[in-house]
Amino acid sequence: MDISELYSIFKEHPTVTTDSRDCPEGSIFFALKGASFNGNAFAKNALAGGCAYAVVNEKEYAEDGDGRYIVVDDCLKALQQLANRHRRELGTRIVGITGTNGKTTTKELTAAVLGERYNVLYTQGNFNNDIGVPKTLLRLTAEHEIAVVEMGASHPGDIKELVDIVEPDCGLITNVGRAHLQGFGSFEGVVRTKGELYDYLRAHGGNAFINGGDHALMGISQGLKLIKYGLEGTDGAEVTGEVTVCDPYLNFRWHACGGEWHDVRTHIIGSYNMMNMLAAACVGLHFGVTPEQIDHALASYVPKNNRSELEVTAHNSLIIDAYNANPTSMGAAIANFRDMKADRKMAILGDMGELGAVSAEEHQRVADMLGQCGIDEVWLVGDEFGRTDCGFRKFKDVEEVKQAITDNRPEGFTILIKGSNSMKLFQLPQLL
Repeated sequence: MDISELYSIFKEHPTVTTDSRDCPEGSIFFALKGASFNGNAFAKNALAGGCAYAVVNEKEYAEDGDGRYIVVDDCLKALQQLANRHRRELGTRIVGITGTNGKTTTKELTAAVLGERYNVLYTQGNFNNDIGVPKTLLRLTAEHEIAVVEMGASHPGDIKELVDIVEPDCGLITNVGRAHLQGFGSFEGVVRTKGELYDYLRAHGGNAFINGGDHALMGISQGLKLIKYGLEGTDGAEVTGEVTVCDPYLNFRWHACGGEWHDVRTHIIGSYNMMNMLAAACVGLHFGVTPEQIDHALASYVPKNNRSELEVTAHNSLIIDAYNANPTSMGAAIANFRDMKADRKMAILGDMGELGAVSAEEHQRVADMLGQCGIDEVWLVGDEFGRTDCGFRKFKDVEEVKQAITDNRPEGFTILIKGSNSMKLFQLPQLL
């Protein structure tokens, strides 16, 4: 079956699923395959569970004479092509967002700002890969006036693949940093891959929102129509700002070029998040959201999913940033924590994943930085931190940390919790 025929079916059944355990009535099941599973084997279950159709790419799983089975060459490609066709049919304006750090937060903030004026569809959670992005696009309806789509990458070519599906009208790269180096091969590989968003916008005349003070991004922005934001004094920026207080919540002020200052008190931790706020403000202004509406959206945003959260328990104050970690974000979090005012500070930091050959060097760099910060207590978790040369307390895994907390829980600390999601440090707040 070709995409035109499949799209005709989708218009009658506009819900897709890739999980045979979650089959809304009348939906279409796509039988995706992975290293340890074959969705084709669950097509029959999906139909029994409520799906109207099952898209498979292995004919032996399509029962003869049953028109509910749709056979294609590649289920993932079919899902992606269907999403692209749907995006083209609706013609919704789309803002594409990628970057090493802050892309999910920036996506959430941008959606909140645009939501002050428009009916906005945006990526849920971090569904930003080759499966999540098309599923996001397939949630678009004619009622949506604009969409904000997050795109992630861990290998060269990932962003190109996604922008070819999304076809964004404009875009934003939050930053480029030292993450997923095992997949990218080098920092330069990160820059080239994230820059694939710029390549698309350059070729199609789209606008790029850009931190005018980011030399790496400015260095690959030639030929683009740029809309700049940045710190106060950034040359040519249409939106600038500066931190006023960050203890612990970020308070900052911003203004549009030639406009009055706006003070915003946020519910988010970390001075490094101001640039994400300015990015969202810049996008909002471009699409006609008023400064007052922008202020309201940014001040009302409350982070979740273990990203820059503050939680005060009966025993400690916790800064929870345990969703992910790489050398760039880890350094920013530690620097922000160092500058915070608190009587007693403690850091519980987990390994940073996917760094390849430079992993030992990057973990040692973090340990060295910690040694210069004057933090009262530091616990390092994981094999990579375990091999660093430092005097901090070390733990093999989160289970050892949980036992240590059970035996002698820290009391009266402000505690930074950060590490790659695989370290499972998100299990700690309930114990602290």
